[in-house]
Amino acid sequence: MTIELTPLDQPTRSDLTVFSYGGGWQSTAALVLAARGDLPYRTFLFANVGADSEHPATLAYISEHAAPFAERHGIALHLLDRLRRDGSVETLYGRLTKPGSRSLPIPVRMSNGAPGTRSCTADFKIRVIGRWLKAHGASGEHPATVGIGISLDEIHRANARRCEPYEQIVYPLLDLRIRRADCPSIIRSAGLPVPPKSSCWFCPFHRLSAWADMRREQPELFAKSCALETLLNGRRTELGKDPVWLTRYAAPLDEVVPADDVLPLDLGDGGCDSGWCFT
Repeated sequence: MTIELTPLDQPTRSDLTVFSYGGGWQSTAALVLAARGDLPYRTFLFANVGADSEHPATLAYISEHAAPFAERHGIALHLLDRLRRDGSVETLYGRLTKPGSRSLPIPVRMSNGAPGTRSCTADFKIRVIGRWLKAHGASGEHPATVGIGISLDEIHRANARRCEPYEQIVYPLLDLRIRRADCPSIIRSAGLPVPPKSSCWFCPFHRLSAWADMRREQPELFAKSCALETLLNGRRTELGKDPVWLTRYAAPLDEVVPADDVLPLDLGDGGCDSGWCFT
């Protein structure tokens, strides 16, 4: 994978202009527009929640398509890991499965179907990018400009998160009046394939159709998701707490997701499909 990495201990300038790259349709369209000169971004930041956590298709797309494309057009695409104080890499899946851990940073569904606390975006996306920005000169006095790939049809997501002191968030696709549906043609115009939907493979915001696709096309990954749900509920049982689920149907994943193609109506909520987390 050809991705430029910049040491965190080498501050550069305080007028940073970067784009938060999630590996999905909107941010890949933004990458193409930047390569054309239609957007003023030469630095794209991909906060990696972990090689064991990001969907394998997203990591493959970045390695095979996005990173080489960026390099050909003189754009720096940085892959950023979450680092512990000792310098080791922490992954989201690793935090979830760490022996003795009680952490539930993903928005698992509670017994009433409502999503639980969602700290994964803050811990593994916002703070990871923030650490890079501050190490490269961003501050309250000289905030970085951070582009986020929210498209016109998702304008309700704009300004949904407050800016951190070291950043100014902007939405360049809104200025260009680009919709999500416009992104595939923009991406194909550069000779790139359209990327798959980006997310963690175990994200509780998956639509039921996405789980069904995983069960049919990636049975090992689906089995791993079922095992994660079982692990989390084993811990919940030991603590005397109600079970949690990876869907809103309050039942085990392998019972909720049919092995055939017959699915109940599931409009989903698109919780991780756009916004800061994955675009």
